[in-house]
Amino acid sequence: MTSNPHAKAVPLVEVRRGEMLESLHCGHAVICDPEGGIVAAWGDPDAVIYPRSAIKMIQALPLLTSGAGRDLGPRHLALACASHNGAAIHTDLAAAWLKEIGLGEADLRCGPQMPDDRPAREALIKSDASPCQLHNNCSGKHCGFLTLNRHLGGGPEYIAPDHPVQKAVREAFETVTDETSPGYGIDGCSAPNFAASLHGIARAMGWFAGAADRSDSLSQAATRLVAAMRAHPDLVAGEGRACTELMQAMAGGVVKTGAEGVFTAILPEQRLGVALKIADGATRASEAVMAQLLIRLGVLEPAHPAALRRAQQSIKSRLGLDAGVIRCVEGL
Repeated sequence: MTSNPHAKAVPLVEVRRGEMLESLHCGHAVICDPEGGIVAAWGDPDAVIYPRSAIKMIQALPLLTSGAGRDLGPRHLALACASHNGAAIHTDLAAAWLKEIGLGEADLRCGPQMPDDRPAREALIKSDASPCQLHNNCSGKHCGFLTLNRHLGGGPEYIAPDHPVQKAVREAFETVTDETSPGYGIDGCSAPNFAASLHGIARAMGWFAGAADRSDSLSQAATRLVAAMRAHPDLVAGEGRACTELMQAMAGGVVKTGAEGVFTAILPEQRLGVALKIADGATRASEAVMAQLLIRLGVLEPAHPAALRRAQQSIKSRLGLDAGVIRCVEGL
């Protein structure tokens, strides 16, 4: 992999306080059509990154193409693509899913995580209980892995890079990015996260955007996953989260965030896919750029509260005084 994938990163988001430019976030963004052609780009489309959770819909493809998830409903599929808050709507569904396939929380390999959902977190604190693996934001993805693993007949350590589950994931990833991955890193949920170029990731999102026009099994699986995410944005992330709020505000399509400043979008009506990466990993910057690109592409109203909270974030003092603004650079 490139030693410095951000050497050609360009300014994308500026933080202004008063008249001064206080901070600057640089990065890359690529918009692709279903054939993988670049429609627009900022920075270096060839920058190789770990896409983190922004490509969970790719990781869920083998669940459907294998036949393992044939009987799963949209709520299960949305959770398989989720980085959720660990609210009851998430953990209850994950627990029920595991029970349906004859497994339990102990079979997960994602690790425990304190939930981001405030009621769930406070309930754990008040009861002096510890979070479990169901609270992990990736537990839905891992329920999908376990369902696929039961179908494939693999061993219990399904997160191993050479396990049949992860081999299937890598094959799907390399197919839709149209690249041979140069390697992987271990994600926060302990599963391998395969690297690709920003162009490859945007190409994959564009491929998803055009999936309804094709009849092959991989495209049919992609269409089901996008429809599930669109139908259940509350399961994909949760209350107050960018993915959920932007999808609820958008005129079609889905978005998915990932750690370290990664964000993707699939826009079937526009037949476009988007991938972006903020070089310093700042979430405030990745959310701002994604919101601005959705506005640019005509699927998000600039005046919608979900857009204003991200594309034009007001900085306030502790007394509520206007102090500055976080906004995208001109031309984005």
